[in-house]
Amino acid sequence: MSERVFGAGLKPREDPALLRGERQYTADIALPGTVHMEFLRSEHGHATIRGIDVTEAQAMPGVLRIVTGADLEGHLMPLPCIWVPGGVESHFPPHPYGLPGAGTALATGRVRFIGEPVAAVVAETRAQAADAARAIRVDYEVLPAVITPEQALADGAPQLHDAVPGNLNARWTCGDADGTEAALAEAEVVVKLDLHNRRTINSPLEPRAAVGDYDPLTGEYTLYATTQSPHNHRFLLSALVLGIPFNKLRVVAPEIGGSFGTKGYLYPDMPLVLFLAKELGRPVKWQDSREGLMCSTVQGRDHRQYASIAGTRDGKITALKCTSYANLGAYPSTIGPGVATALMGRSITGTYDIEHAFCEVFATFTNTVPLGAQRGSGRAEATFLIERLVDRFAATIGMDPAEVRRRNMVRPEQQPFDNRMGWLYDSGDYGAALERALEMAGYADREAAKRAARARGKLLGVGISTFVAVCGVGPSPRIAKEGMLGGSWESANIRVHPTGEVTLTIGVTGTGQSHETTFAQIVAQEFGVAVDSVQVLHSDTTKAPYGQGTYGSRSYSVGGPAVQIAARQVTDKMRLAAAHMFGVDDSAVVFRDGSVLVEGDPEKTKTFQDMAMALWYGWDLPPGMEPAIDVTTTFDPADFNYPYGAHIAVVEVDEVTGDVELVRYIAVNDVGPVGNPLVVDGQIEGSIVHGVGQALMEVAQYDQTGALLTANLDRYAIPRAADVPFFELDRMETPTPHNPLGAKGAGEAATVPTAAAVTNAVCDALAEFGVQHIDMPLTAETVWRAMNAATTSRSEAQ
Repeated sequence: MSERVFGAGLKPREDPALLRGERQYTADIALPGTVHMEFLRSEHGHATIRGIDVTEAQAMPGVLRIVTGADLEGHLMPLPCIWVPGGVESHFPPHPYGLPGAGTALATGRVRFIGEPVAAVVAETRAQAADAARAIRVDYEVLPAVITPEQALADGAPQLHDAVPGNLNARWTCGDADGTEAALAEAEVVVKLDLHNRRTINSPLEPRAAVGDYDPLTGEYTLYATTQSPHNHRFLLSALVLGIPFNKLRVVAPEIGGSFGTKGYLYPDMPLVLFLAKELGRPVKWQDSREGLMCSTVQGRDHRQYASIAGTRDGKITALKCTSYANLGAYPSTIGPGVATALMGRSITGTYDIEHAFCEVFATFTNTVPLGAQRGSGRAEATFLIERLVDRFAATIGMDPAEVRRRNMVRPEQQPFDNRMGWLYDSGDYGAALERALEMAGYADREAAKRAARARGKLLGVGISTFVAVCGVGPSPRIAKEGMLGGSWESANIRVHPTGEVTLTIGVTGTGQSHETTFAQIVAQEFGVAVDSVQVLHSDTTKAPYGQGTYGSRSYSVGGPAVQIAARQVTDKMRLAAAHMFGVDDSAVVFRDGSVLVEGDPEKTKTFQDMAMALWYGWDLPPGMEPAIDVTTTFDPADFNYPYGAHIAVVEVDEVTGDVELVRYIAVNDVGPVGNPLVVDGQIEGSIVHGVGQALMEVAQYDQTGALLTANLDRYAIPRAADVPFFELDRMETPTPHNPLGAKGAGEAATVPTAAAVTNAVCDALAEFGVQHIDMPLTAETVWRAMNAATTSRSEAQ
């Protein structure tokens, strides 16, 4: 095959069926005899459950079963948390196996956030189950709630968990505390900034759903669920929640309708539909609503940060310190504590060579929805912090913010670079990405553009944000040191059929990243066959080899190398078999463009299809070689990978109303060699929109009782097409040495710098008013108030 398919922008073959609504989602599954489950959720942020009366609900039409927390005792163990921050003292609710507990499937004794499930109803129809859930009467004794980490840590604050004194899960630190304090004390310039990276709600296309089935003849359970990690959830559910044999549970993830991190967690619906399916002898189905998703699916961000940056008047940054109060919500979600600590804290130095840095995180429980991953989790919060600090430092010393970045960036010759916080950056030219972005933005002409906008009643601002993001979760020994339970390697299986078609089965799970196209491209390139001849299967634990799942931008950079290694084992087997058939030494045989051949001897050539059939028959094989082609491989990278880039936002702020319009967005990214640029560009564009949403409109708001005030899309704004311009994208390509593809994470990387770029742009636009910082979201009202407050303050000072 002369045409190169790896690196080609092929249209995803999944898309037509998705766009026509022909692919199957969990909510589409209708097994014979299916009944429906609905939750009664807590209406209070914090309350004692004094009693639950199900009498009226139980008598309603179609109701088959109602369960409460008391009914599950001795049957279901609490949900486990599997990421305990490493190297620090941590306090968690208990789990029977000595692990941290992440709450029970249904509340027992007390509710700790609005939306926590209190009871589950199973009925013949979904409507009957919902009606019955509303008829359940719960006698609550309302308790005081705490909403922010600082409230939770205050003396006399209401306590959420008996096993967690003072609501403090952990005080986690990294970096050089003493050296940083000394550098701050000696610095010519010290700039302080307090900011709130506010809580946001993930809004995937489809809410969560689960279907449980049980076969009494075999004792086998099947769970269909919206999960990013079917293999991981199989282990957690069987061993740590249901207490059943691992080989008696099958987990299948149909199309899940997007995730952004939220569907990698263990939720109460998963074990409940399985438990109730066995009890009732019928499949049990649960579908969440949009409001249910918003008050129960893990939420993101939510750090209150107090930071200092120090340096010299000629622009050299010498020290960085951050104290962060992280809001874990009411319970530690499956991996929530690690997201709030290591992923954020080790990332705060960004693209810069800062000799002295220190971060401490107070991870705290509050009466809010549990915290989890959101696209770019931890790294986005850290990048927002450092990029806002660099802009403030530049303003304080009177230097262009681009020049400050130039003077402090890690240089290519310093790679691999120890950021002194726990990450070893792999490769890249951060400065080149910045210069390219500045050139694309016309940065040198920004003052003229500001004047032209001012003449139209607009305040133009230009904001820069550079980033480097740890991605490709995969080094199992390293992730264990960070406190995460489980191996994080990936696997792939390749079967070559006798007629030459190929079936590739992968451990990673697709959540909308076009896996069936991009992974097929690797195989097609290696084998020299048509992409359409490669079938890609995934997301079913009985059909696919084990895989940790899809998160942390790891699918392609960890799963992809496993596929390539498997493919090369296949071609090597063909080469060895062909050498035996040709009667030559195997060193004389090569595999090239879909054929095995001896250089210079046209008689000694066989196609890929020829060898597939020959190995299938097994008539003439080398001694010890098994017939057929069925190869399974695993891959665990040597280290993480580190995509990077530079983004520039250009905004216009209406000087009368405060309305912010994003008029340009320039993004230069390096995610290593790209398997399918069309897919990667789509991921980058989606990531940017995600960051724009946080910067300009998204915020989860709670009142002091723990009520979620933004519990539907009428009150929680998400970006639309009209809110963003056409993106101006460019790409650099620096391979990582940590995997054979050289690939770096792409799926979430571009979210990491976006909120900072937009916020820097707005603050630049408002600089003439004396505005130094505004917490997100930068709504028209927020910006208007900041402008007016700054104007009033200046007038009073004069």
